[in-house]
Amino acid sequence: MDDRKLKNTSKFLSLILRHQPELIGIKLDQNGWVSVSELLTACKTKGKLITMEELEFIVETNNKKRFSFDDKKLRIRANQGHSIKVDLGYKPKSPPDLLYHGTAKHYLEQIFKTGLHKKSRHHVHLSLSPETAKDVGKRHGVPVILTIYAYQMAQDGYLFYVSENGVWLTEHVPPKYILQKDKR
Repeated sequence: MDDRKLKNTSKFLSLILRHQPELIGIKLDQNGWVSVSELLTACKTKGKLITMEELEFIVETNNKKRFSFDDKKLRIRANQGHSIKVDLGYKPKSPPDLLYHGTAKHYLEQIFKTGLHKKSRHHVHLSLSPETAKDVGKRHGVPVILTIYAYQMAQDGYLFYVSENGVWLTEHVPPKYILQKDKR
C-alpha cells in the first residue's frame, strides 16, 4: 500500500470509527466495535475499497496505534478519541507524577483560565513524553508543551485511564495542575 493511500485510508477509518459511522451506514456497538466484514462491505458500497490485508496493515503499523482488532480479528474499533458515545471499558489507573499535553500557543490564555477540557471528545488526551505532546501541538499551530501534575490530580480525586495505545485520558485538567514547559 503506497504511503498516500495508507494515510488517506487511516484518516477515513478514524472518521468512521471515531466520529461518523453513519457516513457509510454502519453502527458501532456500545463499546465501539463493528464487524470487520460489515465495515469492509460498507466501505466498498460507498466506493472506498479496503482489503482485509490493507486493514491488517493499517492496524499493525499505524504509528499512533489508533485501531484494534478483537482476538479473532472479527471486529475492529478505534482505541480512543471518539466524539460519539461509546464505553471503551477502561478502568481507572494511577498515573505517573507528570504527564504532558501538546497544544498551540494561541490557546494558552484560555487554558490557563479554565484548564483543559475534553470538548466534543470523551477525554482530555495526555502523553508520557514531551516529544509526543510536541507532535500533537504542531497540528494546531506553534506548539507548546504543558506539564500536567497528574499524580497530584489523582491524589485530589481525579480519575485517569490508559487507552490500548498508551494515551492517558482524564475528564478535565484544572489550571492549577498545569505548568507551561517551554515558554516562547
